[in-house]
Amino acid sequence: MTTDRSGTTAKRAKVTTPAEREIRAEREFDAPRERVFAAFTDPDAISEWWGLKESATIVDRMDARTGGDWRFIERNADGSETAFRGTYREVTPPERIVWTFEWEGMPGYVSVDTVEFEDLGDRTRVIARTIFHTPEERDTMLEQGMEKGMNESYEQLDDLLATDEE
Repeated sequence: MTTDRSGTTAKRAKVTTPAEREIRAEREFDAPRERVFAAFTDPDAISEWWGLKESATIVDRMDARTGGDWRFIERNADGSETAFRGTYREVTPPERIVWTFEWEGMPGYVSVDTVEFEDLGDRTRVIARTIFHTPEERDTMLEQGMEKGMNESYEQLDDLLATDEE
């Protein structure tokens, strides 16, 4: 855990670069694996937690099954939009999701994300690995604020999971 500028303690994803084309992120959530997995595969949940805090996420398409596709639109406070899309290569409830990820602003630059959900009883460890075509693509993703965006999303997921308990 780290302390943010307001003095509160916040969980942060541990982000590493174990290989020249890979980003690995690990984070624990205070909810059972089935609930965390469901938050990754339910369009209503995605719109609540995915993306930056100052934007709204619109789920345009989401067919969370092997072979299904997805497209999310992030609407910024100024009304501008950014879209992301991909295809689910594997969906194995509640253990693993593999999908492609492409920012529509840079078509053709497709990464492959693998998310594993490790059962820790009443908690879950999420391990996300992203493989890029080149080291430069990986580095650009990091430079563009991927870690900040992931942590903001995960904080919102914490809030959603806490609300689901009530």
